[in-house]
Amino acid sequence: MSNTIIDTNFNFPGQVSVYKGKVREVYNINNNLLVMIATDRLSAFDVVMPKGIPYKGQILNQIATKFMSQTEDLVPNWLIATPDPNVAVGHLCEPFKVEMVIRGYMSGHAAREYKAGKRMLCGVELPEGMKENDKFPEPIITPATKAEMGDHDEDISREGILSRGIVSEADYLVLEDYTHKLFNRGTEIAASRGLILVDTKYEFGKTKEGKIVLIDEIHTPDSSRYFYADGYQERQDRGEAQKQLSKEFVRQWLISNNFQGLKGQTVPFMSDEYIETVSERYIELYENIMGETFVKADVSNIQERIEANVNVFLKNYN
Repeated sequence: MSNTIIDTNFNFPGQVSVYKGKVREVYNINNNLLVMIATDRLSAFDVVMPKGIPYKGQILNQIATKFMSQTEDLVPNWLIATPDPNVAVGHLCEPFKVEMVIRGYMSGHAAREYKAGKRMLCGVELPEGMKENDKFPEPIITPATKAEMGDHDEDISREGILSRGIVSEADYLVLEDYTHKLFNRGTEIAASRGLILVDTKYEFGKTKEGKIVLIDEIHTPDSSRYFYADGYQERQDRGEAQKQLSKEFVRQWLISNNFQGLKGQTVPFMSDEYIETVSERYIELYENIMGETFVKADVSNIQERIEANVNVFLKNYN
């Protein structure tokens, strides 16, 4: 679709390198700044879908950057500026090779593992007698290794991270502390909008000065799962599925079309009509999560718009 951004090949002043992740493309400027572009690519089960979702990149970027400003009193982050609806610019950081996943409820991957009979997830013992979408007594951290594009993230325990030397113990204690603080704040903000923050993941990096900061995204529908608070308990009591705001609706559609990213499986065809419904769901997610109307950016030529806005920022940045 012409009104989406799937891939970029910019050459900014001072550009040293570019890293292309599943959804974001990160340009290194003078080994000092990172220009992170949120594309409209859609990733599920660690596979990038063949078509982009209109406005998805803008939605993710704006949710992430606004939540960073709402949590910077608790946890420092990498962000400097947002010169374009799809772009965040921040300090160059060395990312930790783990994703800090935190779960307040037995949902998604945790529920699938639990149904398979597992009672230990990432070194955390799960209580007996839980139903899908029940609340945990306390939020649990279930880290995952950070996979390269095309590979699958893997569950790992705190002990595994430390024994393999992926993160030092001193740094890991900071990551755990920051993860709990961010989840608590996210839970409070979600509650103020009639939502439950079910689970989420955070990524952290270290600046040149050795400071640990939050990087990438925070509390977006790609990295988080939300339930509507209204009627949550009634649905649980009746054994009904929860009404939720997350990318899970895409995962469920893929599962119903026999795709879970497993070897030999083919991504099902996504019609333009289906793509449009996904875009509409992402806009609904934005408006509910942020508590404000989504304003669509001009997408008549996204590539030119982004390039021009980033160049103006870099020219004026000291």
